[in-house]
Amino acid sequence: MKVFVQIPCLNEEKTLPLVISTIPREIPGVDSVEILVIDDGSTDRTIEVAESLGVHHFVRHSGNQGLARSFRDGVNYALAHGADIVVNTDGDNQYPQAEITELVQPIIRDEADIVIADRQTSKISEFSPFKKLMQNVGSGVVNIAAGTHLPDAASGFRAYSKSALYRLNVVTQFSYCMETIIQAGNKQLRIASHAITTNPKTRESRLFKNIFQHMFKSGLAIVRSFLMFKPHVPLGWLAFITGVLGAVPFVRFLIYLIQGESGGHIQSLIFGSAMLVASLLSLAILVIADLQRTNRVLVEESLERIKELQYGPAKPQAGSAPVDESAASAE
Repeated sequence: MKVFVQIPCLNEEKTLPLVISTIPREIPGVDSVEILVIDDGSTDRTIEVAESLGVHHFVRHSGNQGLARSFRDGVNYALAHGADIVVNTDGDNQYPQAEITELVQPIIRDEADIVIADRQTSKISEFSPFKKLMQNVGSGVVNIAAGTHLPDAASGFRAYSKSALYRLNVVTQFSYCMETIIQAGNKQLRIASHAITTNPKTRESRLFKNIFQHMFKSGLAIVRSFLMFKPHVPLGWLAFITGVLGAVPFVRFLIYLIQGESGGHIQSLIFGSAMLVASLLSLAILVIADLQRTNRVLVEESLERIKELQYGPAKPQAGSAPVDESAASAE
């Protein structure tokens, strides 16, 4: 069994040695541990530092393409080089790399498909009370959308099995964290949590300018992912509410019409008609969304099959040919 530890980096020459030096090289139940550095357009000596520390797996972006793209490209590289488990960590040394040993154990024991580190945000001194509150709220919203019970949905320190990565498709451009949980939860993948204690803060986040920008972008990612799997929830409620709002004044108008008192109540007819039209439109959009959902399921099944053909079966089979590792980097 091979574990790939991927490290997305953007100008991490100062902290990268701390990360790489603490990654365990031997893990019970694992044959080899490989380190992959994803350079997302760094302008410092990140690559040179990584090479001096013995890293020979690289994915290089000519410019900054974001965390989601870095994660996706890193996963593709790791799978192409025979990864059975992919661990994602950060280049700022936020996470204790020694915990990788425990992080992957539920996957090795076939008890989980994904393991997410719980940073225990309530204990992080660098987080303000407002940020701690928003972290809890965000995790709660994700858990509702995914049907999970994870304490720290925003944590980027996580391990994925090969079979889980075959079924996940990252489409957002901001961060993969929320999206992969919602996808995994709705696809009935097994997700476990492992409590850790984070390292002292080394720098400010480069993913967002402030917490409000993070909340806005995370919210959009959550809504988009939720609508991908459960469009019937908001559209169904919208159709029901507008239908009720339209039926009541419409019936009121009909009653007055029967009584010969329709004059002066035309506003009920106008409002009721507008609400009923809105309800019918919601139902029509719901039908279209359901058809698109069916099409998405078929496409994802095709993508999963393509990944199996490209990278091999999710679980090693007896007599299978070894993966060619002649390529040492991907552009």
